[in-house]
Order: sequence, then C-alpha cells, then structure tokens
Amino acid sequence: MRAQVRQVLVAAFRGGAPAALALAAAAPAHASFLSGDALDTAANWLSWFVLIVMPIAAIVGFLYVHVLPEKIAEKRHHPHKDSIKVLCILSLFFGGMLWPFAWLWAYTRPIGYRAIYGTEKHEDYYMEMGEKARIGALSAGELAQLRAELASMQAKGALPAELKRVLEHLDALAAAPAPAAAAAPRTAKAAGGAE
Repeated sequence: MRAQVRQVLVAAFRGGAPAALALAAAAPAHASFLSGDALDTAANWLSWFVLIVMPIAAIVGFLYVHVLPEKIAEKRHHPHKDSIKVLCILSLFFGGMLWPFAWLWAYTRPIGYRAIYGTEKHEDYYMEMGEKARIGALSAGELAQLRAELASMQAKGALPAELKRVLEHLDALAAAPAPAAAAAPRTAKAAGGAE
C-alpha cells in the first residue's frame, strides 16, 4: 500500500507541483466513521436490532392494522361490530385477504338494519347512553332523542330486556318533574313567607 502511494507521489512530482500538493493534502478515505472494535460493536447491535426488534415491530404493526376495522366499528357503534371482529380474526388466518371487506363493512351505514330494527347502532350504545341518563349526564334533548329511538325500536319489534329497562327508566325520568322546576316553587314560597 505504501509503495503504491509512493509511486503516485513520484508521478505527481514529475507532473507538477500543484498535483503533488493536492495528493499530499488528501486524507485517506474510510468507508465508515467507526473503526476497529467500535465498528464491530455497532455492527453487532445493528444486526440484533434487525433480527429481533424489526420482526417484532412488523408483527405488532400487522396486528394493529388488522384490528383497525374492529376498533372503527366499536367507535361508530356499528350494529354488526361482533361480525366485523370475527371477520378480522378470520382475515388473520387467510393472510389478510378478508381484511378489506372488514374495513369496508366497518365504514358502511347499515340501512337494511335500520329498516328492520329501527336503529343503526349496536345495543351497547343504548346501554351506555342509559347509564349516562341514570347519572344525569345527558341533556333534555339527548334524553328525548334516546327515548324516541328506543320507542321506534320497540315499535319495530321486541326490545331486549336490558333495553326495555333503559326505556322504562327514560319514561320515568320524563314523567318526573325537572329538579330546577321543582326548586322554583319552593323559592317562591320561601320568598312569599318572608313578606
């Protein structure tokens, strides 16, 4: 190697001083910014990262993408969310070929379901809304809409027992006087008694 460098320098001196200075000033080239043991250590860490971390990340990413239709269906209170979940699981066994169908199904509006059952939402939605109504977290408009939807569902067919209890509770809330209206006459009596 040194003999070759010496030959290049001799040839450069014969060619002229500027070429010799340029060759003498040039630093030796390295393929990496690391050298020796540091290069070996970095290569070992990189190989372990590629062999262990990357496949695990790929599997986790693959599974995350496969459950997206299920999560979307749950978020949208899709009435077929259980079927979409099964389709996502089946898609894992069929190499992902059924996944696009699950994705499309999660985003479709179940118009036929509404015509038959009177709603576009899963029963869990009404259970959650009924629980919010029990703790008083719904406005009067939301309560009226929930009652109307459940009444529409009852008119189409038999409601499940849990939803019947929710509707009965909503009917009881509608029949009971509002707390603000009940408090107003008491204040008027207290103000009248003080005169």
